[in-house]
Amino acid sequence: RTCDQLRCTACDFRVSLFNDHIWDQSCDYLFFRNNMPELSKLRAKMIKKKGARAYACQCSWRSIDELTDLQTEQQLRWVCGKH
Repeated sequence: RTCDQLRCTACDFRVSLFNDHIWDQSCDYLFFRNNMPELSKLRAKMIKKKGARAYACQCSWRSIDELTDLQTEQQLRWVCGKH
């Protein structure tokens, strides 16, 4: 289970999540910096994958397809934005 109100403390953007998608491997920092949070632009690098979830803010992104503890990833600065 994941918080749906994640916020990035590095770029101060809300973390968007997309069910049943992963990010294309060609994604880079500039892609997200220039296109967040425009879903129509983000779709260009989204790949459908049942059961997966794609996360992104303006400076970081992850594709998750199995149970993963995101707190172990030191470079992510995502925290619960409080409900």
